[in-house]
Amino acid sequence: MLVGYARTSTHDQVAGFEDQIDCLKRLGVEKVFAEQASAMGERPQLAACLDFLRDGDTLIVTRLDRLCRSTAHFCEVFDRLERKGAAIRVLDLGIDTSSPTGRMVAEIVVAVAAFERRLLLERQRVGIAAAKVLGKYQGRAPTARRRFPEVLELRRAGVLPAEIAARLGISRSSVFRALREAKASA
Repeated sequence: MLVGYARTSTHDQVAGFEDQIDCLKRLGVEKVFAEQASAMGERPQLAACLDFLRDGDTLIVTRLDRLCRSTAHFCEVFDRLERKGAAIRVLDLGIDTSSPTGRMVAEIVVAVAAFERRLLLERQRVGIAAAKVLGKYQGRAPTARRRFPEVLELRRAGVLPAEIAARLGISRSSVFRALREAKASA
């Protein structure tokens, strides 16, 4: 059986999400598991997909990064499917792990992607450190904290916390934090 898995990181990526599903269906995939979730968080549809696969099935993904974000995770998924007798096919790379060559190529691609990600993060850290030295980087401005005087004013006027949050475009927890800090400093 051909089984597909489609994923995007956010709900904003509608076109890419629908394109993955359409591509899988055009290939004759009989069952598609799809979700919009970060690769780093919980992915219940991926778990369901991996549980669903049986001996002789092939899991098809349009791109490897839709399935895995690291070599370790890829190996974990592959080993799990290998024990079940299932294979993985990655369309954009032409990889089919039903062969030893396909598995090797997939592992190399995942390793290169992980290496690139580590380099990017290192360059980002270096850039931020340099910007801090020059006084050009102070981090994100705390949006809600700047609104604390308005929170206190609205509360004194009898506005309830949920309404304050809605009016100011901040979270209820920020409203309660402002009220707690004002009470503690009084």
